[in-house]
Amino acid sequence: MLSHPPNALLLVIFSLAFIIQGQELTASLDYGTFQGSYNAQYNLSYWRKIPFAAPPVGENRFRAPQPPMPITNGTYDSEQTFDYCPQRTENGTEDCLYLGLYSRPWTSSAPLRPVVVVFFGGAFIEGGGSFSIPPAGYPVLNVSSSNDFIFVYPNYRVNAFGFLPGREIASSPTSDLNPGLLDQQAVLIWTHKYIEHFGGDPKNVSIWGQSAGAGSVVAHVIANRGRTDPPLFSKALASSPFWPKTYKYDDPEAQAIYDNLANLTGCAGPESLSCLKSVDVQTIRTAALAISGSHTYNTSSYTWSPVIDGKFLTQSLSQATFKGQVNIDFGWGMYNTHEGENFIAPGLADAVDTGSPPFNSSTASFNNWLRGFLPGFSQRNLERVLELYPPVGSSEEIPFYNTTYTQAGLIYRDVVLACPTYWTARAAHKKSYVGEYSISPATHGSDTEWWNQVNPIQKTQPFIYQGYAGAFASFFQTGDPNAHKLTNASVPGVPENWRTGEEFSVETDGFANVRVDSLNARCGFWRQVADDVPI
Repeated sequence: MLSHPPNALLLVIFSLAFIIQGQELTASLDYGTFQGSYNAQYNLSYWRKIPFAAPPVGENRFRAPQPPMPITNGTYDSEQTFDYCPQRTENGTEDCLYLGLYSRPWTSSAPLRPVVVVFFGGAFIEGGGSFSIPPAGYPVLNVSSSNDFIFVYPNYRVNAFGFLPGREIASSPTSDLNPGLLDQQAVLIWTHKYIEHFGGDPKNVSIWGQSAGAGSVVAHVIANRGRTDPPLFSKALASSPFWPKTYKYDDPEAQAIYDNLANLTGCAGPESLSCLKSVDVQTIRTAALAISGSHTYNTSSYTWSPVIDGKFLTQSLSQATFKGQVNIDFGWGMYNTHEGENFIAPGLADAVDTGSPPFNSSTASFNNWLRGFLPGFSQRNLERVLELYPPVGSSEEIPFYNTTYTQAGLIYRDVVLACPTYWTARAAHKKSYVGEYSISPATHGSDTEWWNQVNPIQKTQPFIYQGYAGAFASFFQTGDPNAHKLTNASVPGVPENWRTGEEFSVETDGFANVRVDSLNARCGFWRQVADDVPI
């Protein structure tokens, strides 16, 4: 791990940085000039706030991002924070389509560096891309001097503002399905067009995210039938991709979401979309929160998510990856051993009914949950699920379980998280890597302490930090997580899944390569029945 400059030298280094870098902290683009900043403590050049699209307000609400407004009043000072897009009941603003970026200092005489575009998580209902110093992901950059790349952190619209389905949206000439994903695509196009001004190589771009951020990675991997032109990235790392059921935009389940939003906002009727574009932000986000909360533990865990729109997303993940219609040469997916348990009804762990709707640890209650989670399944297919996930069983990193809570967690994990991980990574055209994080508690997001923010554990347990975050850094730099391996030769690296049939296992005492025969069989089943989930 690289050391930070001593505090006594901060002022000197800060001053020298401006002399050495000079104009490198000013980026002149065709719609404005943007002033960057330098942080000596972390040795980072950064632009904290750059608009990449016009504010999506008025008629542009629910519309694909429009070109950014020209900066006409001098140099734009990017040293300012930007707010989240609207979410929950009081956060955010519609004027939210900004990005930030950071890297080690660069001069125009130096080579261009790889680029990593990072999409934030938050179940497609919340979250944001604005960053503090040090920014998220800094431990991956800081783990080794062998790797040198630029991070780009954008906002994108969430909940109803970013993922409102329905026939009304599809038929409107000034509205688009999946505008949250189209915001992300606009960032990738922005990166392709402008990143050289910041020292980035537009031909060496990775996309990365965790949870819904990784679900966003999945969406871009399968977008445009795998024929995005020009190519906007070549490497993808999906950390616990949250990929819930993906309906067609006009399926009854999707149309019901639009109708519900119109009813809750007082916009029901023939002019519902016009009303939804003019009603105040508070009314929509309050209704959006109510809609997402109404489906947390029954037929679908959360509600706002990508839909098959027929343009950007033309087919399901199971179909696209089976056909190899993907946009990546190098793919890596990570999932966590127990992360499905974050999304199932907590009552499944209790002897008495708990929660709303109520569940308990009995077999009968588990069966009610299973039928609710998979309402389109025949009795035979439900029986097949129980054959693969028996009441007493095991998985790759769970040698034994005998509770309905773990049983349900595994089913949810595989359907929404692990199989999307596996399929996406294995569909890559050149190299494929799969990994499982099993350090207790190994729940959703528990692995982020190694790489998402500066954290004491990165110093107290440098072996895991260097082996894990170092593999990420090597992948972003080269497409191979082992090319710049920081642990010694006797420590297992990240196996190429196609060739070995093994996954990279991050364990309490180190690393291992573990066969994924069981995961392969389970995901094979889910691919067979994918249309009935649907995934």
